[in-house]
Amino acid sequence: MSARLILHEYAASGNCYKIRLAAALAGKPLERREYDILKGETRTSAFLANVNANGRIPVLQVGERLLPESNAAAFHVADGTPLIPADSFDHADMLRWMFWEQYNHEPNIATVRFWMTLVGEDNLSDLQRAMLPGKREGGAAALKLMDEHLAGRDWFVGAVPSVADVCLYAYTHVAEEGGFALSPWPAVRAWIARVEGLKGYIPITA
Repeated sequence: MSARLILHEYAASGNCYKIRLAAALAGKPLERREYDILKGETRTSAFLANVNANGRIPVLQVGERLLPESNAAAFHVADGTPLIPADSFDHADMLRWMFWEQYNHEPNIATVRFWMTLVGEDNLSDLQRAMLPGKREGGAAALKLMDEHLAGRDWFVGAVPSVADVCLYAYTHVAEEGGFALSPWPAVRAWIARVEGLKGYIPITA
């Protein structure tokens, strides 16, 4: 019997959505527990003691065990399904794109989206305002690299979708909420449409 999966999350977060989308595409049931990060609900003593001492979401609960970090959790949910490449090189290449997402993509595109949609541009600190041009430049560079990679291919790794596509889709498809235009990137836009056409797909608002 498979362990019960519970997602401790903030639903508007793309990092949390990655795990929900991976579970939906993998056909695995996923229970959800919501925390309001704007009210500090992931910083309470109970959360720190019982869910994640790092005070962050998402956290995937697998039975009694806890797995923080969005891409690791998405990988676990998809394990044993076609979303994980069988070829060893493709498997490693999938991980490469997942690492790149957290290092080059998410810190720029996701951060600016959060600032614009939840914090509000008028409420940004002086430090955040100073960082904004660099993050916009970094996000645009990430989208350009993705578009170049996707030119002439359907998916990031191999011939079928993988968890790399799931993890990169989560914040890319809402990038315009942070002011990142997708119109210059036709290969990215076509890829977004392919992801949304997958069997089992669910939107971030589901």
